[in-house]
Amino acid sequence: MLRRWMPLTMAMILLLVGAVACQKATTTEQSDTTEETMRMTTQEKMDIFLTRRSIRKYKPELPPQELLDKVLEAGTYAPSAMGKQSVTIVAVTNRAVRDQLSQLANKARGGDKDQFYGAPAVFVVLADKSLSSNYLQDGALVVGNMQNAAHALGLGTCWVNAAKGIFELEEGQALLKKWGLEGDLVGVACCIIGYPDESPESAPRKEHYVIHVD
Repeated sequence: MLRRWMPLTMAMILLLVGAVACQKATTTEQSDTTEETMRMTTQEKMDIFLTRRSIRKYKPELPPQELLDKVLEAGTYAPSAMGKQSVTIVAVTNRAVRDQLSQLANKARGGDKDQFYGAPAVFVVLADKSLSSNYLQDGALVVGNMQNAAHALGLGTCWVNAAKGIFELEEGQALLKKWGLEGDLVGVACCIIGYPDESPESAPRKEHYVIHVD
């Protein structure tokens, strides 16, 4: 009787040993992968900042809302003076509203072109100057966060310096009321966003960009 069970018992033991060995191998493999990832992480993170470019040519398709939301979330976590969070972001993905803003930018700046370079979406960055004397800096930090986040997600952006003029116009003020926005709001920037249709090279960094004081 015992002899009949011995082969089965040995088989079970071998299976258990194999499973443990496999688990150890998997754990070791995962550990190696984690270490490799950690070794790559610093440079990969730096590359987000070093390879970002201002994009002035876009593909027509609108990125999925999931990606746009991630970029917007990054913007909301930008530093703000005294934590006042003076900035409001208006995410414009409606084509008619986007085109209206471009036309208002032409009116404010002079010109007759698409001020948004074909980008399908515009994130309008507004700041309430009654909340902070550093509202412009707050807005600039928000735009910077969104631009870097967008690049990390494979999207392109560009700061279009038209928001101030747009929302000084009567039509711009009417839009703010339509959107239900109140406060002493100033247009900081129009951050256009979409899939890039160009890969511009970076300009050489100027000499003495950084001065070290010991």
